[in-house]
Amino acid sequence: MTYKIEKAKIEDAPAIQEMVNSFAETGEMLGRPLSEIYENLRDFYVARQGGSVIACAALHIAWSDMAEVKSLAVCEKHQRKRIGKSLVEICLNEAKELGIHNTFVLTYVTSFFQKCGFMEADKAVLPHKIWGECYRCPKFPNCDEVAMVYRVK
Repeated sequence: MTYKIEKAKIEDAPAIQEMVNSFAETGEMLGRPLSEIYENLRDFYVARQGGSVIACAALHIAWSDMAEVKSLAVCEKHQRKRIGKSLVEICLNEAKELGIHNTFVLTYVTSFFQKCGFMEADKAVLPHKIWGECYRCPKFPNCDEVAMVYRVK
């Protein structure tokens, strides 16, 4: 069965949160409260199969020259089918359309993002992220995620 990627709808928020937090429980990503999903719903894309959300990702604008791919999650049974890569490509295309030339991720899965064209970077190149959001994270200032940046050519 094929899947369709589209902008998230309000009724998708609980499914997005459940998916993201299921990976957070295993330490693969940071969890997100439902209120944050609702507040940032316009940032999200979802992949649907039938009527079910099987994957999600968000493009969040951090500053005039910087956006972040956040909360990329693909249900386990749908992994390794290029759905995650498709979501990242859609986010990168949107950043490019907006005129944003630098897109970053904070991740534990560096090999996946390297395949998508991201390169490891020092977190110091992300001051708007660090002081705009990271300081609220329970892992701050000892974050063990790897910063990676994609630069539009």
